[in-house]
This record gives sequence, C-alpha cells and structure tokens, in this order.
Amino acid sequence: MNTTISISQEVREQIKDFGNKGETYDEIIARLLDSAKERQLQELLMDTRDSVPIEDALERAKKRWQK
Repeated sequence: MNTTISISQEVREQIKDFGNKGETYDEIIARLLDSAKERQLQELLMDTRDSVPIEDALERAKKRWQK
C-alpha cells in the first residue's frame, strides 16, 4: 500500500541527488533511512560518556576479586 507525502521542490531535488539511475524515491529514502539508523547505532556504541577505561575496570576487578 502506497501513500503520498507533500514535500517542497527543493527537498525533492535533494532526494533525487542522492539517488542512483533508475532508483525510485521510495528506494532512495529507504536507503537514506537505513544509513541514518546505522549512524545512530554507531554513535550510540561509540559514546564514551558513561564508560570506564579498561585499565580502571581491570584494576577494580582485581581489587574486588582478590583471593
């Protein structure tokens, strides 16, 4: 089932610029969305704000699990 969305001519041309020959707008937008999702996941996985350096983690583990 398809739907119609309203976009400006400028946005339409920008989408077209991302396309490859013979590619539909649906295919272009789907590819762009996949790329955006991959980038978001990569940014999430590479975020170091709440991480601990491996050296600190190892030191904490050694102290906690000393025999």
